[in-house]
Amino acid sequence: MTPIRIDQATKVFVLTGAGISAESGIATFRDQNGLWEQHRVEDVASPEGWDRDAETVWRFYSQRRAQALQCKPNAAHVALARLEEFLGDNLFLCTQNVDALHEGGGSKRVVHMHGELFRSRCENDECEQPSFVDTKLYESAAHIGRCSACASRVRPDIVWFGEMPMHMLNIKRALRDCDLFVTIGSSGAVYPAAGFVNEIAYRRSNGETPKSVYVGLERPENASRFGECRIGKAGEIVPGLFDLV
Repeated sequence: MTPIRIDQATKVFVLTGAGISAESGIATFRDQNGLWEQHRVEDVASPEGWDRDAETVWRFYSQRRAQALQCKPNAAHVALARLEEFLGDNLFLCTQNVDALHEGGGSKRVVHMHGELFRSRCENDECEQPSFVDTKLYESAAHIGRCSACASRVRPDIVWFGEMPMHMLNIKRALRDCDLFVTIGSSGAVYPAAGFVNEIAYRRSNGETPKSVYVGLERPENASRFGECRIGKAGEIVPGLFDLV
């Protein structure tokens, strides 16, 4: 496949999804019935689940933390870090993933639209205490921390079902400005991220010329919206995806 030719003035928006992390061994916590330890994942990743049983929610995220700590960045993560070195602020790297594999691969400007697994924050939305780095494993209700500012419980700094994704204003601006939009390992089923390519298609319908490329093991649900789909492992395709001139 022919590499995509870009120079240092090219504005590139890269969206990554679960597929890129799966190649590093980040496993899904759903069984074939969509359950985790007989709980619906929505019940341990929602405000309602938190209000009902915070201990179970933290046990779920503690298991995810423990598993993520065993995983290492793959060649796709490293290649995106090198792309950042070349483009600087002209690369907008947005991920749906909550792990730290992009950072582990060397990326320094990652936009985590669904939050970060190794950060926590106060459960009180009116509290102004910022989120903080947190690698602890909370095994029981007695271990759940308290906010130093208001004494409310500490929750994962994760966007749960029913909550608004983070950084949406900056994301929308980057989608309006980019010359190239690349999605890597996202199924095209989870919104709003699945709709990002629609902005590129809309711009093209109005005479602009941004390109869009999908990379992943399978064609995504929104494949028809992309200009091109490159099917295969991210770790094999992404290192040779760009021709940097």
